[in-house]
Amino acid sequence: MTATRAEYCVIACAETWRGAGEILASPMGLVPSVAARLARLTFAPDLLLTDGEAMLVRPDGTVEGWLPYRQHLTLVTGGKRHVMMGASQIDRFGNQNISCIGDWARPERQLLGVRGAPVNTLNNPTSYWIPRHSRRVFVERVDMICGVGYDHAAGARHHHIPRVVSDLGVFDFDTPDRSMRLTSLHPGVSVEEVQEATGFALAVADEVPYTRDPTPGELRLIREEIDPQNTRAREVYR
Repeated sequence: MTATRAEYCVIACAETWRGAGEILASPMGLVPSVAARLARLTFAPDLLLTDGEAMLVRPDGTVEGWLPYRQHLTLVTGGKRHVMMGASQIDRFGNQNISCIGDWARPERQLLGVRGAPVNTLNNPTSYWIPRHSRRVFVERVDMICGVGYDHAAGARHHHIPRVVSDLGVFDFDTPDRSMRLTSLHPGVSVEEVQEATGFALAVADEVPYTRDPTPGELRLIREEIDPQNTRAREVYR
């Protein structure tokens, strides 16, 4: 079975929770939500999923536990949660902006606001999902820091950005200066295409592998059990 670009993105996002153990997954977006459920059903069986309110749920949505708000905050602030957020802008050190475009004193565009991004990034692992990789999103310097990157984390105990996934590839910050590095390309994408769509120079190895293929079993789960309505295709257009 040939996988679509959206399905490669699901696989790349799911890998974020490989080996995570019993932590709370907080995926934001269609592709990350499909990915977290896939991880739970395959290689991360101890992963905790939530309905976003007060219940822990199985991949099919049935309730398996209660998560009161006080306990949720304990997980959030103690490094026992791994959230995958979006970003209107993200820079070379992983600073994220979801608040405004332009100068803070007179922004060109108002966005979501800071929300819980500082708490997330300083207190538990935070990855990012970018459905449309472009220079408007991958910028040299974000207009406002909402999610905290490596150059502003000041040694926060649980600060960690394991992965950035876009519709072009996968990135991490495992470099000497903690700047963004291209770690894999989705099939059909070139290094040159990724760099052209990025507003800063990426760290790139001499040879960059492709994102791993989904197994037949994973494709069956994605297409038949987790996302038979193909909602993943709403976020990935190319």
